[in-house]
Amino acid sequence: MRKIFEQELQEVQSRLVELAEGARVIMKKGTGAFLNSDVAMADEALALADSNERKALDLDELVIKILATQSPVARDLRILVSALRMSASLERMGSLASHIAAIARYRFPGSAIPESLRGTFSEMAKIDLELADKAVALLQNPDVDLAREIQARDEAVDLLHRKVFDVVLAPTWSENAMYTVDVTLASRYFERFADHVVDISSKVSFLQTGEW
Repeated sequence: MRKIFEQELQEVQSRLVELAEGARVIMKKGTGAFLNSDVAMADEALALADSNERKALDLDELVIKILATQSPVARDLRILVSALRMSASLERMGSLASHIAAIARYRFPGSAIPESLRGTFSEMAKIDLELADKAVALLQNPDVDLAREIQARDEAVDLLHRKVFDVVLAPTWSENAMYTVDVTLASRYFERFADHVVDISSKVSFLQTGEW
């Protein structure tokens, strides 16, 4: 029975990695659509988000089945409960990335980004993709140092998020209401994506050290 249980735990980890890889691809396509007004890439991101959501539901069902049939305790129980929480974060990351793609889709053939903020969003997208790469690596090989790197890197996204609001709220902001709404929402989506990666890293750290 223990061998079967260990195989099931391995399957849970594999599916978490698959979800993280999916969220990374959605963000890559979503940011590509957003920065370059690429409607085809936006449609691809939206379709992949639906697929990732279904995979997250399948993973949740697997974890619930294991909980019901194996009655795990101690660290095994913490792993499975954490997997449910991480699955939710990964599904949300894909959803947030698809929201970014949707903004590009709605504004096509125009751009959703004014030139004054293009550099800021390019940097925010770069960091989010870097964090997504780290999330995949962390779920493949849990490592406390990598988890700490993720938590430290998140601050850069927060600073860029605040910069967007500083620009939009400045007296010199002269863009129309459409741009104001688009950049405000997009900035929030980028910021929340990074926050979910941090949430995942915190759970991995807890599983490795027993401390929050």
